[in-house]
Amino acid sequence: MTNYLLVIDDSEIIRKQVSGLLLEAGLFANCLTASNGMEGFKYLTASPADLVICDLDMPYLDGLKFLRLVNAQPQLRGIPIVVLTANHDRRLKLDGLALGACDYLTKPFDPEELVARVSNHLGMKKFRDELRRAKDHYQQLSNTDPLTNLYNRRFAGEILEAELQRARRLNCELSLLMVDIDHFKRVNDRYGHQAGDRVLVAVTEGLRSALRSYDVASRYGGEEFLIILPGTCPVAALEVADRLRESVAFLRFPPPMERLRVTVSIGVTSFPVAEHDDSCALFQRADDALFLAKANGRDRVEQLREAPPIRCSG
Repeated sequence: MTNYLLVIDDSEIIRKQVSGLLLEAGLFANCLTASNGMEGFKYLTASPADLVICDLDMPYLDGLKFLRLVNAQPQLRGIPIVVLTANHDRRLKLDGLALGACDYLTKPFDPEELVARVSNHLGMKKFRDELRRAKDHYQQLSNTDPLTNLYNRRFAGEILEAELQRARRLNCELSLLMVDIDHFKRVNDRYGHQAGDRVLVAVTEGLRSALRSYDVASRYGGEEFLIILPGTCPVAALEVADRLRESVAFLRFPPPMERLRVTVSIGVTSFPVAEHDDSCALFQRADDALFLAKANGRDRVEQLREAPPIRCSG
């Protein structure tokens, strides 16, 4: 059973007849009625209906203008709108269909035909909604790491590119953190890979708890995480990084890992530094800072504020 029907008609008799008929048929749980297109549009924008029955000839705002308003709102375009009117003009019917109406019935209407057509359109809407949900679900799966539910490396790269473009356009700062779990191989070797997965999930939750709502966390690979901090200067980025480090250090685990203490090393860098900064350069500086944190004893945060020297191959 769908939830909500909207009937728009300047005739109270028609409104009661249509709403009563479709509610009695069990197609809807609730119904709102409006006497003109403007009133109906306000209802629809406040709470999108599952289906709309709309007259064409109405005061204040007629049916065609109502359809134009709905068509201009992307979030409303998937709602089936059935035109129900006493006007038999073929041109008017074609105009209504061109503006997004899914069906066209003339008054006086056959009750059984109205119920059948509305039921058919509801079935098609349900099918489209299920397809959209499935598409969204698979899109989410393709963008996330299945163990931690963080964004994966590929999608994090896309976000970083978009945030860099935004930072350039708005002339604002952006910071990047590379996080690595210290000596993670020892966890797998001593407790097994399932226990290692539990540690990864726990670290993920520790990172999430220390991040702001607009920060972006991703699993870059293995025990490495990439954190994007939009609108964040170098000083603030250091504060966020140290908060992450402390959050992980406080993690505790049940037996047999009750003695395990997990720490992370974090490399921090910010944009802009060099004139031609791109996502590769930003990532490289964060990775270099992470290497420095490991070299200086781990369980620490290191920051690169300058572009590193060009490395020679060979």
